[in-house]
Amino acid sequence: MSYQLFSDDIVFLQRLLKSESLYTDKIDGIWGPNTDKAVTQFEAQSKAIAEQIMSFDSRSERNIQTLNLKAQSAARLFLKAVLSAGISARIISGTRTYAEQDHLYGIGRNGNPGHVVTNARGGQSNHNFGIAWDIGVFENGNYLPESPLYDQAAKTGLDALPQLEWGGDWHSITDRPHFQLATGLSISEVRQRFEAGQAYV
Repeated sequence: MSYQLFSDDIVFLQRLLKSESLYTDKIDGIWGPNTDKAVTQFEAQSKAIAEQIMSFDSRSERNIQTLNLKAQSAARLFLKAVLSAGISARIISGTRTYAEQDHLYGIGRNGNPGHVVTNARGGQSNHNFGIAWDIGVFENGNYLPESPLYDQAAKTGLDALPQLEWGGDWHSITDRPHFQLATGLSISEVRQRFEAGQAYV
């Protein structure tokens, strides 16, 4: 999972693993035996969650497996419910490092091409803490950027998992593909705990 995914940011990986109580050493950005052991444990627990709930298409799997373990369970239950309702959906985005978030933030800004896709810089999105995911809805294999099916997916998923929050309910920027675990904490409190390697869900 994460060594390849977060190989350019071992500090980020160690924070994620430490918040799961899997990594107990210093957050030093060095890939050592304790980091390797924690990754192995994380992967084993991720596999167990998939076996218990359900596995999905390869893209969804890649993204789910980057999430916090509690979020992995929630994302799998969510997607299972949505698919059971006849909505063809995939999880197309999971955890992002701060650097990845900053890159997204730059799209459509400062002369960069494209349309603005997020108002959150690195450390300001729940994607940066492994507790948020985005879905894509597909029809005949084609991705639908806009569709009433996003609202239907939200209703189905939130009915099944009331502990989720939906970006479609936001007021500053509506984000219908976005779902996240509720923490009861502000984003700054979540970031503080994540960077200290402490639990936040």
